[in-house]
Amino acid sequence: MTERPSHWDEYTESYAGLPVAFSPLPEESSPPDVAAWRIHGSDWEHNDSPKRISESFDWFFEHVDTGKVTAIVIGGWEDSGDKDSGEIVARLADNADRLPGLRSLFLGAMTPEENEISWIQQSDVTPLLKAYPRLERLEVRGGNGLGFEPVRHESLRTLRFESGGLPARVVRGVGDSDLPALEHLEIWFGDENYGGDSRVTDCAAVLTGERLPALRYLGLQNCPFADDLAAALAAAPVVARLEELNLSMSAFGDAGAEALLSGQPLTHLRRLDLDHHFVGEEMMARLVAALPGVEVLLTDRQSSHGDWLYVAVGE
Repeated sequence: MTERPSHWDEYTESYAGLPVAFSPLPEESSPPDVAAWRIHGSDWEHNDSPKRISESFDWFFEHVDTGKVTAIVIGGWEDSGDKDSGEIVARLADNADRLPGLRSLFLGAMTPEENEISWIQQSDVTPLLKAYPRLERLEVRGGNGLGFEPVRHESLRTLRFESGGLPARVVRGVGDSDLPALEHLEIWFGDENYGGDSRVTDCAAVLTGERLPALRYLGLQNCPFADDLAAALAAAPVVARLEELNLSMSAFGDAGAEALLSGQPLTHLRRLDLDHHFVGEEMMARLVAALPGVEVLLTDRQSSHGDWLYVAVGE
């Protein structure tokens, strides 16, 4: 992945390099042979579309040659602030035999205008990986009620969690999973006021990289304990094989920058992303000078409120 996703992305035009088609299509429209299918069922999105996501699934399985489908975007579902994604996960898992080519899946593509990221009710998404052993890309928005159990998956190359408050059990579940093909891992920790209860210790297995031998992009983002995390990264074995380290959207300040500068070399990185940060000008200059040839992103500098440093995405 080369794009920098945002929790405002709806994926209504393109996803996974494909144009998006909506389920259901307007009457008398012929389904395209190649598309990422967007399945949704919410009052917010389209007045002429089903209000229940189950109806959109019904149309999809009735009218689309699902054997050709490689990408699906799950948008909003009715009462997504109260009703979790369990039925959606089950519907996808139960129909895996009808989707043999599915490689990319986004679950919960809702903007804050439809439902704040911390209000989206998710569920355990592990059944998706068990049902789709050839899935290469799994992305989830919303951390409320989210579960991820340790799993071995041979094909997954991209795993992303966008959250305003990610449960620590998800972070530990990822770290305890065997993901030999995973190249891109992105975790948005979020605010403890919205369920983000992770600590540095929960990241220990990820930082060793033992179960992530192919990892080249590590995003530990939207992190309220970013300075402590930077201190752990300074000696983390996984860093040596990375091409990009992303600590953006975080409560990252001078202490974190000093920790990175005092730790293992980072000059092998292609990019160090620290956008939305609290680093002082002198320390910013030191970071850039210490990493010649590395693209160091230090835009969107924030002003602290006393000792309070904050993440970019909470509610």
